[in-house]
Amino acid sequence: MELSQIFLLILSLVLFVYLYICNLSLRDKSLVAIGKFAFKNPRLPPGRTGWPLVGETLEYFSKIQQGVLEKFVTERRNKYSSKIFRTSLIGYPMAILCDAEGNKFLFSNENKFVKHWWPSTIDKLFPKSNNKPNTEHTKALHKLLTFILKKDVLRAYVGVMDAIMKQHLQIYAECKLVKIGDMAKTYIFKLACITFLGIDNQGKIDELEKGIKEIATGLHSMPLNFPGTALNRAIKTSKLMREEFESMIRQRKVDLSVHSSSSAKDFVSHMLLATDDGGQFYSEADIACILVGLLQGSYTTVHNTITNIMMYLTEFSDVYNSVLREQKEIADLKEPNNILCWEDLKKMKYSWQVACEVLRLKPPVHGAFKEAITDFNYAGYTIPKGWKIHWIAHATHKNPEYFPDPDKFDPSRFQGDGPASYSFVPFGGGAHMCPGTEYARLAILIFLHNVVNKYRWEKQIPDEKVLHYPYPRPAHGLPVHLYPHKP
Repeated sequence: MELSQIFLLILSLVLFVYLYICNLSLRDKSLVAIGKFAFKNPRLPPGRTGWPLVGETLEYFSKIQQGVLEKFVTERRNKYSSKIFRTSLIGYPMAILCDAEGNKFLFSNENKFVKHWWPSTIDKLFPKSNNKPNTEHTKALHKLLTFILKKDVLRAYVGVMDAIMKQHLQIYAECKLVKIGDMAKTYIFKLACITFLGIDNQGKIDELEKGIKEIATGLHSMPLNFPGTALNRAIKTSKLMREEFESMIRQRKVDLSVHSSSSAKDFVSHMLLATDDGGQFYSEADIACILVGLLQGSYTTVHNTITNIMMYLTEFSDVYNSVLREQKEIADLKEPNNILCWEDLKKMKYSWQVACEVLRLKPPVHGAFKEAITDFNYAGYTIPKGWKIHWIAHATHKNPEYFPDPDKFDPSRFQGDGPASYSFVPFGGGAHMCPGTEYARLAILIFLHNVVNKYRWEKQIPDEKVLHYPYPRPAHGLPVHLYPHKP
């Protein structure tokens, strides 16, 4: 990163935190609670809060930019406690649990001691239509996504997903030089549009992709919402997309009322048939909001993971050859051009081990946040109500206690019983693990099967730099020279 860019980032962060704290001090009860706890003198986790207002936010983001977020945890774990430490990030007092036991505690005590928490930017981009508390809304949302993304539903989509990939690959039949990042991105987005929305018109898909790009840019920009800012443009784009989806949902309702529910061919139809804990159908506005979130989430995470996998296959020829051998054995048992089925994917064990090792080294998200909904004790320390808790995937992914020689690329770590429970958490864990995990697995394996069976490839830029924010990926999208396998 250029020095000027670093300066602008620091200046922007300082401005944001200052404005945010000024506003927070007027309304955030958790700060008042800290004052009360200071008076009561509880045994808070050891650590430091860093600079006034800014806390340790700048160092945190600096470590992300360098691709060494685990060092932010390791340095403080070694200094303060192997279990937990406190810090201050983005204007909030925050506890960070350092090990697999901490992950298990967080994932197992959802809605008992902690709840999901995210910055207000998320609510502006993906607003809920009802007045339910965030805890209830998150629970209902997770139930709906789990319902539509469960294995029984996805099993029926394997052939469709494979047919989409085979058709997509024909675009590159005459190409000698391609960017894997672009190939993966267009595949993942087209896949999402067809399976989630039932839209297969390429012109419409391209239009939706422009909107999702706008939302993704705003999501990772400075949280300044006034005309001309990236966040403001993203909020407007999200609103327009939700309105369009609501119109589509109303039409889908009409279609389902005319035809049998067994005719449901996409996720929208499945959503319309789902009910919450009270037996009520989900509102059109909520379904539209969820669809925008699904498109954005799949667009920005899965394709980057695929690109990273392809990068490692380029760098480790022995791993590539093993993946090719496994995928060729599956292809040889099928008639030419036959689509994949669920049983085929179950045979791709080594390929998925490779994917898991890439997810360990380059998880699609750096972690997530929780909020304490009551005072509770952990490892002998008090976490006050209102504090934020941050779990960081790299805290365990790069910990030699769980993964010896953690910087080494070694898919064999996932053979047999695999890693220790709650040490491998690229999608979270427990009952609230990301419901899109299985969908991501199918999309990744189907892409690998088709590309590996058809091509070998070489990097155009041998030492291509890897960017780490907002998602880890090759800086130039991994341009490669494609070489078709000889018959």
